[in-house]
Amino acid sequence: MVVVVEEGLNPTEKRGAYSLALLFALRMAGLFMLMPVLVIYGQQLNGFSPLWVGFAIGAYGLTQAMFQIPMGWLSDRVGRKPVIFLGLAIFALGSVVAALADSIYGVALGRALQGMGAIASTVMALAADLSRETQRAKVMAFIGVSIGLSFAGSLVLGPVLSALLGLSGLFWLIAALAIVAMLVVHFIVPNAEVKAPRGEVNANSEQMLKLLKHPQLVRLDWGVFTLHLVLTGLFVIMPLRLLDAGLAAEQHWQVYLPAVLVSFVLMVPLLIIAAKRNQQRGYFIFAISLLLLANVLLLVEHGSIWLLGIILTLFFVGFNYLEASLPALISNLAPPGNKGAALGVFSTSQFLGAFVGGSSAGALYMAGGMVAVCWFTISLLLIWILVSLGMRAQSGIKSYSLAISSADKPASLLAKLQVLPGVVEAVMIASDHTVYLKVKTKEFELARALDLVRAA
Repeated sequence: MVVVVEEGLNPTEKRGAYSLALLFALRMAGLFMLMPVLVIYGQQLNGFSPLWVGFAIGAYGLTQAMFQIPMGWLSDRVGRKPVIFLGLAIFALGSVVAALADSIYGVALGRALQGMGAIASTVMALAADLSRETQRAKVMAFIGVSIGLSFAGSLVLGPVLSALLGLSGLFWLIAALAIVAMLVVHFIVPNAEVKAPRGEVNANSEQMLKLLKHPQLVRLDWGVFTLHLVLTGLFVIMPLRLLDAGLAAEQHWQVYLPAVLVSFVLMVPLLIIAAKRNQQRGYFIFAISLLLLANVLLLVEHGSIWLLGIILTLFFVGFNYLEASLPALISNLAPPGNKGAALGVFSTSQFLGAFVGGSSAGALYMAGGMVAVCWFTISLLLIWILVSLGMRAQSGIKSYSLAISSADKPASLLAKLQVLPGVVEAVMIASDHTVYLKVKTKEFELARALDLVRAA
């Protein structure tokens, strides 16, 4: 069996891309809508304190980090869709628990339950199952765009809907969105007949430990940890700053919406220019510097809504650029056959960052106010810039996974593939009947590799 290269998405891949993007958008909206409002409306709950509201904001990140890999492992045993249904049901249950809570402790418990419905790794695995390797990046891009749009829309809808429904009503709405997502899975998402190779989607502890020693990947793992720590930290203090500036909670969308829209307009050219000039590291550090500048300006801001809008715009330009760049860099740098493990470490780092950001920002706000939170995030961003100076991003690199039948001499086939022009690295996983190739796109000819596989 050999990979057949076709241009464009086939009908199954299109349906899978659109439906999984919708699924992700519904799921992430349930998390993002809470970020700009929880610190405001949480003040009405028994036991409110900045420490506990910070924990409630970040609690889902802790349980997400704990359950991503186990849920992905379970999906290999019982199937992708049953695990996605289970995860959405747990997420809905957590939303109901939070909706019924009259204390910040109950809301924190509900948020932790929401995180236990950790389906991101399983949805990504299903996306890989539903797509050919040559088209997989396009499917993943659809999902990435849906997350970005969900984030932008949620920042606007969260304050508006909270004013209409209250915090409890918002949690009930989120539970309803989880049920809608379950209907999408049942009626719209295609069933996968073939699974992608395990190295493309799976992570195991042995591989993860090995990847933790990879200097380039560790830089990116630290980066996504810091990025989501700073994001959750921002939403512990920014809603309060907008209130202090005289903007009512239901009007916060008037600042969030322009900031997000302008940030997307500015971020896209940065991505294009960085790719064309092959200066990804420089623009990457520039984006981190925008986050740093936003936090420094928060230290000197004195109640101006316009300045808060500028701060948010700078922050979201940097955040959106980095959020789009990091997964691509991970896929680019991951050793052949270990992409799943690399993304597993990456996702765990991301959700841990969300948890540490929320909980530490709450504790620091109680101890030293907004200034303490800002200096904490500024320190971490400076460390990230120093860490990123050692980045060695590879440009013009692409990965292929070629399905093979049982070759008589697998070592001989691997040796022939390794010496093809443009091949950077080749790995054969006999149990998967798969050869992974990392290649230089300008030098590599896929047809020659396919001829060798056919001959074997």
